[in-house]
Amino acid sequence: MAKDNKKKNIFQRIAQTFKDVRLELKRVVWPSKDKLKTTSAVVLVVIVFFAVYLSIIGNGGRWLLEKVGFYQQVEPTETAETLADSGLSLSDESGEA
Repeated sequence: MAKDNKKKNIFQRIAQTFKDVRLELKRVVWPSKDKLKTTSAVVLVVIVFFAVYLSIIGNGGRWLLEKVGFYQQVEPTETAETLADSGLSLSDESGEA
């Protein structure tokens, strides 16, 4: 009775864990090859469908926002080259010396 209350050492607990896992895996009902192929094909088709669907939604939304002018690209009016040609630097433009 004293052995039942005594805690097992680490190696006994690891061994017991592997025994339990092996027993659980024997109880699992594994799918047949045909069922596995069918469900895998369905999953892949659904993934591809939603990838295409979400791409269309994203690109369509971007196109729509560009058409209404919300997502408009603004070109910078003065670049570093034009400032250098005029003899100014970026620090001169801000008013600080």
